Parts: sequence; structure tokens; C-alpha cells
Amino acid sequence: MNRRFFIAAAAAVTLLAACSQSVPTFHSVDITGADYGRGFSLTDHAGQPRTLADYKGKLVTLFFGFTHCPDVCPTSLATMKQALDLLGDDAGKVQVLFVTVDPERDTAELLANYVPKFDPSFVGLRGDLAATQAVAKEYKVFYQKVAGSTAGQYSMDHSAGTYVHDAEGRLRLFIRHGETPQNIADDLKVLLAGR
Repeated sequence: MNRRFFIAAAAAVTLLAACSQSVPTFHSVDITGADYGRGFSLTDHAGQPRTLADYKGKLVTLFFGFTHCPDVCPTSLATMKQALDLLGDDAGKVQVLFVTVDPERDTAELLANYVPKFDPSFVGLRGDLAATQAVAKEYKVFYQKVAGSTAGQYSMDHSAGTYVHDAEGRLRLFIRHGETPQNIADDLKVLLAGR
């Protein structure tokens, strides 16, 4: 009787160890199972309506910013370009999306001239004020207009991280601003492996 108990216990420990090894570890924040960030309905910089489903089969990175941003936004897009370069041929399995939080100034034309300069595959997305508010709420993104020093001038304060959806469209990661291209590439490789 005791021998059967010990064999069963050893088998259970082995199974638990095997299960824990299958859980991926990331440099970014693992938000798998989050009850937000379920998708969007916006227009791309070429004027085409876009939803998350349009990119099924690819990893999707989603960054919220604005084209007049002096530092965080261009740095984030440049870092993502470097991460994709590290992926080599697998870069084609990732779609980078930039959602403007400043639709008043960020026209489709302006997004088309700004976003693809970082990489031709990058896509800018925009909506009207209501659509922008809705997608920001869905992804728990903070943004607000901040008055400038002269009349009519303003900037935008906004959250500075990047969300990652896996190839099935599930929200999986939150990449903090300032993460290294290598760490981002490593995390994307884990998701590309289907984990």
C-alpha cells in the first residue's frame, strides 16, 4: 500500500514539474488571460477599416502615441524596428501597429508619412475622437491633452507601453517602455513558437 502511494506521489510530482516547465517566461509583463484588450475597430493610414482579426496569424504589437511626440513614441517605434531586425526572417510574422491618441492632428496622411519611416511594414491606425476613446478604454490606456505655452499649441500625455497579441488574437504581453530590443525579440520568439 505504501509503495503504491509513493509511486503515485512521484508520478504527480513529475507531472507538476513537466507542467511548470511548459509555462513560458518573459522579460515583459505576462498578461495572458486579461479581460481587456480584446480588439479594436480603427482605420489604417491608407484609409482601410481595420480590426484585430485582420492580422490573425501574426503577432500584433500595439503602441498608443502621437506623431508630434518628441521622445517616447519615436524611441518605441525605433526599438521595435531593432527587435524585428533581430528576428530575421520571422519578422514577417509580426505586425507593428501605432494607434494615435491625437486624431485631431494625426490625419491618415500624416500617419502614412510618419509610421512607415521606421519600417515599411509598420501601420498607423486612427479613429475619430469617440473611437479613440473607446480603444484607449479597451486597452486601459491613459491619454490627455496638455496645453502648450502659446495659444493653440498642445502636447499629449499618454501611457508608454506596448501590447502584444499572439497569432490567435489573444492579449499576451505588456512591454514596458525602455525594454531592450533583444528582450523584446526574445519574448516575440517565445510567442512565435506557439507558447
